[in-house]
Amino acid sequence: MELNDILSERSVVVFTEPMTKDTLLRRLADIAAAELDEPGEAIYEALAAREELGSTGLGNGIAVPHGKYAALPRVVSVFARLEHPVDFDAVDDQPVDLVVMLLAPLGSGADHLKALARVARLLRTEDMVAKLRNTSDPAELHAILTGPEAASRAA
Repeated sequence: MELNDILSERSVVVFTEPMTKDTLLRRLADIAAAELDEPGEAIYEALAAREELGSTGLGNGIAVPHGKYAALPRVVSVFARLEHPVDFDAVDDQPVDLVVMLLAPLGSGADHLKALARVARLLRTEDMVAKLRNTSDPAELHAILTGPEAASRAA
């Protein structure tokens, strides 16, 4: 599974306004809801339930909030770059400015885990993270995340 399979260009955003973690999760849920024609509140609840188990803030300004939602046909993703980093209770206590939200259907254990692993491998490379932080254009961010360089790094 490639990131290109689960991340549409419409699901890549740049948030310029300050917000809280809760507001960020709601905004991500609303973007996914629009993409999937599903209720945003239900998607938010899936993300919030997972966050209650422990923060998905990985450190180095990166978070991968994720959850399971029964009505989905496949794994979907939303990417957000934040101009104002958010306190996300990350493992290193640093605020988050790069967020990859993953949402998977119930019963999609292997696909969900593959998507999480792929995102984690991609975002552990410093030059990839630097490229993402150095652009504010959603189309360019999508190209960085889904292009051949990303595919080879995440493999």
